[in-house]
Amino acid sequence: MRISKFIAPLLAALMLTSCGQAEAAPSEETSSQVSQSGGNAAADFETERLAENNFDIDLTTLSPSMVYGQVYDMVYTSDNYVGKTVKMKGPFSYFLDPQTNQEYFAVLISDATACCSQGIEFVLDGDYKYPDDYPEIGTEITVCGNFNYYKEGANTYCQLTEARILEIAQ
Repeated sequence: MRISKFIAPLLAALMLTSCGQAEAAPSEETSSQVSQSGGNAAADFETERLAENNFDIDLTTLSPSMVYGQVYDMVYTSDNYVGKTVKMKGPFSYFLDPQTNQEYFAVLISDATACCSQGIEFVLDGDYKYPDDYPEIGTEITVCGNFNYYKEGANTYCQLTEARILEIAQ
């Protein structure tokens, strides 16, 4: 997830010159807003928010260029997003660290040209086992959860905690 600092200007230039459709301005529902609940909402309130599609950040409504740019910002200014409810869509990815036996589950987010991608890890809320309770690798899924990040060694990683898989493409 770590990108060298010289790639940031290149990424910005690519996003400015990318081809595609005109983009609609994000609505208040999809814009990055500070959650009034502070991330400590009761379970029934969270269920109501999800039922109403009331996410702080809905990456599923943005164009590929905008999604990649938003994810890039989330990765490099993580403190600004902690506790926000995020909805994202992309191919399911799985990684097993052979040294620690730690399992990692993620949704891959690609840029408009599909040459670059970043993954956002998610941790499902509940007791799930891989591979029984997860889709096949590469399957398009929609996931929502609370944005957080953690450090392992010198690296910082983004993740969605208390996550739920909302949709699995058939």
